[in-house]
Amino acid sequence: MSNRPFVISTDSGSDLNQQYCQENGVLCVELSYTIAGETYTSFDPRMTNKQFYDLIRQGEMPVTQQVNPQQITDAWEPVVQQGNDILHIGFSSGLSGSFNSACMAAEELREKYPEATIITVDSLAASLGHGMLVDFAVKMKKDGASIEEIAAWQEANKMNLVHNFTVDDLNHLQRGGRVSKATAIVGTALGIKPVLHVDDEGHLINISKVRGRKPSLKALVDRMEELTEGWENTEIFISHGDCLEDAQFVADEITKRFGITKFTIDYVGPVIGSHTGCGVVALFFMGKNR
Repeated sequence: MSNRPFVISTDSGSDLNQQYCQENGVLCVELSYTIAGETYTSFDPRMTNKQFYDLIRQGEMPVTQQVNPQQITDAWEPVVQQGNDILHIGFSSGLSGSFNSACMAAEELREKYPEATIITVDSLAASLGHGMLVDFAVKMKKDGASIEEIAAWQEANKMNLVHNFTVDDLNHLQRGGRVSKATAIVGTALGIKPVLHVDDEGHLINISKVRGRKPSLKALVDRMEELTEGWENTEIFISHGDCLEDAQFVADEITKRFGITKFTIDYVGPVIGSHTGCGVVALFFMGKNR
């Protein structure tokens, strides 16, 4: 067991904002994206989340780039040189190659610094679901848990992290190959809103279709009602694609049904927002299974 200090690392697939990372000492490796001919990193001061979604509304189509091993090595090496171990909780390997890059970087640094403990956890999660796992790690560290204890908890509990989300516009999912073109055309015409989740392999899976926006938002809370048995959720995480009112509607519905009043509500950042488009609302909580 290591008795060195350690740093919690993640990447911007977690949708934790820069302020959160700075306040909690989380090292965040920034993924990048290209929109309107310019390439940005997740925390780039030149592009706010609001500006990003406005560009999508104007018809711009963003593309994303995964992090390469060298970028992660460059971020981690100074931390290791200062005598720290690293616990990295990465974006789902089912959605991005970034976690594989982290494993390669870890391997390289372990050879170079054999005294360092570098643990990589595949969250099999995305957006603030991934962020929620990082937040659990941050809280455990503050309570004095060791790097090994936190890593073990993550592995033991990540399959209980439920992701449910709905989108307002099927065309972005169609562009990313998540739904067929025919489904997108017919669904859009009929006002069909899919409800999706992230499965045990960390992939996006369509679980139901609901007609109308408000019913689709309520369907997220209905699924929470089905799955929370055995878990006490004191705080719920909700992310949104520039539709705060809809995210708040979901939070209010949860308060009404469960009495929970503590929420973290934030944007789906540009990297994940590139694939979901405007109007995505995602709900994250701990449950009996994904």
